[in-house]
Amino acid sequence: MQTLALVITVLVFNAFTTQAQTNPAIRKQQFNLDNGLAIQGYDPVAYFTQNKAVKGQEANTVTFKNVTYRFATPANAETFKASPSTYEPAYGGWCAYAMGATGEKVEIDPGTFKIKDGHLYLFYNKFFNNTLPKWNKEEMNLQKKANQRWTKFVGNNS
Repeated sequence: MQTLALVITVLVFNAFTTQAQTNPAIRKQQFNLDNGLAIQGYDPVAYFTQNKAVKGQEANTVTFKNVTYRFATPANAETFKASPSTYEPAYGGWCAYAMGATGEKVEIDPGTFKIKDGHLYLFYNKFFNNTLPKWNKEEMNLQKKANQRWTKFVGNNS
């Protein structure tokens, strides 16, 4: 039963993520961008390949549907270009815990992240408040709520 719930959650999340990725205007308005730059300039591919946050270089910049990413290497930029939706962070790069707990867009610490089921989740971690352990305690419930709440920002048919 728990496996079925997880499969349904992943399918719903993928549907919402795909819909958000289809509308560049919504992406630019709703994603967590610092002067148009996603993940505060950190390389989204490096999270998957090196399992750590790595600052991207201005020379390795790729814009995908109004969202600009930086990469540590030209190879990572090419990897991203081949499959952008694989590497983009969940919930537009906002704190996954906050999206699940309250439905709010909360800033993140690029060094506090989790890769699960092929998705990059980012978390707030400042002022003695690391939300990743809180997420881990209630992950299935929070993920389900975050998937639903993210639609208020990107819609169902974006």
